Amino acid sequence: MTAGPPSRYESGEGAAVATGISPRSRGVALGLAVVGGVFGLHRFYVGRVHSGVWMCLTLGGLGIWYLYDVVVIAAGEFHDADGRRVARWDVAEWSGGPAPSERRVGDLEGRMQALESQLSELAERLDFAERLLAQARERSALPKG
Repeated sequence: MTAGPPSRYESGEGAAVATGISPRSRGVALGLAVVGGVFGLHRFYVGRVHSGVWMCLTLGGLGIWYLYDVVVIAAGEFHDADGRRVARWDVAEWSGGPAPSERRVGDLEGRMQALESQLSELAERLDFAERLLAQARERSALPKG
């Protein structure tokens, strides 16, 4: 062991990083692997620059490394430079908060509540208009004396 601060792997932080989910999109990585995999574009995308350079120099390990990466990315077992799995398909901004699908559901719930309140307001206005029309009919139906 060397003198100096412990690395993230010695302090136990590496295990937490290795089990995390990468903010990178699996769909983008798979697309880059299929289109430019022999040049290592998907590895540059996830931050694995060194292996991306080697992949570019060897043309994807003569195609074998390229095919292996396509299968691993499609299976969801590909890892980024920090050891996190590239597992998310969406490309939306991810900040560690609620998942984009949860945000969309929350947004839809809010919009549905707004529509519900507008609908109830319209129903009240319609009821008021019907009462005014009924009163006008009653007045015109009364004999003038």
